[in-house]
Amino acid sequence: MLTIYSQFNSLKHLSKDDIIRISNCKTSKIIKKGEHIFEEGDYLNGVYCIKDGVCKVSKMSENGKNQIINLVKRGDLLGERSLISEEVSNLNAIALKDMEVCFIPKEEIFRDLEKNASFTMDVLKNMAFSLKNSDNLIVDMAQKSVKQRLAETIIKLQTKFGVNDSGAINLQLSREDIGNIIGTATESCIRLLSEFKKCRYIDFQGKNIIITNKNDLEKIAKGF
Repeated sequence: MLTIYSQFNSLKHLSKDDIIRISNCKTSKIIKKGEHIFEEGDYLNGVYCIKDGVCKVSKMSENGKNQIINLVKRGDLLGERSLISEEVSNLNAIALKDMEVCFIPKEEIFRDLEKNASFTMDVLKNMAFSLKNSDNLIVDMAQKSVKQRLAETIIKLQTKFGVNDSGAINLQLSREDIGNIIGTATESCIRLLSEFKKCRYIDFQGKNIIITNKNDLEKIAKGF
């Protein structure tokens, strides 16, 4: 159990005794593909540790469009921003595949935030990184074409999740999810993916994507 918790980004800064204490008070849960971990408007009385699986973190706009702002995987914490701000969640977290998560109650996290400077600083760094990504997303939506955003997203997915034995990106996303990442309709996303395949930038393994020409994808992502 200690080995598992030491793999989490922020919890690795806790002492052995603190990890044992958290392990004794946490609850574990299996989240099936498509199920919510939490929804917009939920009060989060703790944080979620991703022990296995991947979830999408998204925001629903006023016009009903869904924007995926992050993909969270094994080793990440989820919900710390809403917890610290003591506000309801403004995001949805939905499993992209079957997940195992553990929930750590608010009072246990606050205890460590108050007494462990390294842990507190790491949580703040992760929150700052998330805010930076949100800022970049806003700029990309305003200044980059859908084609650029798709090329950049495919490269980032491979960097973050790696590849399987066949060389495909090790995460299967629906065309709708990819469209919700790059901010376009599913039909437009499908057309662009077909265009990328025709130009031999990518290939498909079922719904999985294989990058076959990373150099050209990088040029597209940069607007060349």
